[in-house]
Amino acid sequence: MKFLQSSVFRALCAIIVGVLLIQYREQTVTWLTIAIGVLFFLSGVISLASYYSARKHAAEIETYDAEGNLIAGAKPSFPLVGIGSLVLGVIFALMPSTFVTGLVYILALMLIIGAVSQFIGLASAARIGHVGWFFWVMPSVILLIGIVAIVYPSVIKDDPLFVIGWSMLLYGVVECMNAVKIHNERRKYTKAQEAVRKAAEETEKARGEDAAEPAGAEGAKPESTPAPKEDNPYYTHTPTQPME
Repeated sequence: MKFLQSSVFRALCAIIVGVLLIQYREQTVTWLTIAIGVLFFLSGVISLASYYSARKHAAEIETYDAEGNLIAGAKPSFPLVGIGSLVLGVIFALMPSTFVTGLVYILALMLIIGAVSQFIGLASAARIGHVGWFFWVMPSVILLIGIVAIVYPSVIKDDPLFVIGWSMLLYGVVECMNAVKIHNERRKYTKAQEAVRKAAEETEKARGEDAAEPAGAEGAKPESTPAPKEDNPYYTHTPTQPME
């Protein structure tokens, strides 16, 4: 269920971005660039805050190995990546028009990653169930568009945002379809495995009962029959006198 929810969430985000790119091309790219800048900025702030927090508590607990080398409690390294994210986020947020062209490549790269992710999910579902050819064609189209947008941008130079927008919309719809398909195949596979497990348990139980019956029959003691009187050592035979 978590897989289905996360896939639907990604699909909805892609559909929203695709619709905005189709309807409001330049404005959407500008606001997306600003949003990416804000995310980079927040990432840098969190990285710096974690660095100063770790540096503050690093000297409180120090752990040394048998040779006297410090293995825990050392001062953390300076977060250069965090500083870079902070600066890049400020540039993205304050000068979004500079990165509009670059954002097209980023969206195309996201399409490629999304298509590859769909292929992986379909391959996983194909191992436990049947996946029709249609489910393989759609990710192939998305992957092809993403590659063309990066390798041969001149093909879509007239309106790349329009093409990317429709591709994002297509990706969102296909992602929803694949999520439902994979969820159903996994549910069928789980039910089949549960039925096999129950059948195996019932078979083992029946075998155990069949094996217990002969053992009980062999262990039962036969009822003793009284010995004949002649074989009884305590029996005394008194001959009878014939009547005269």
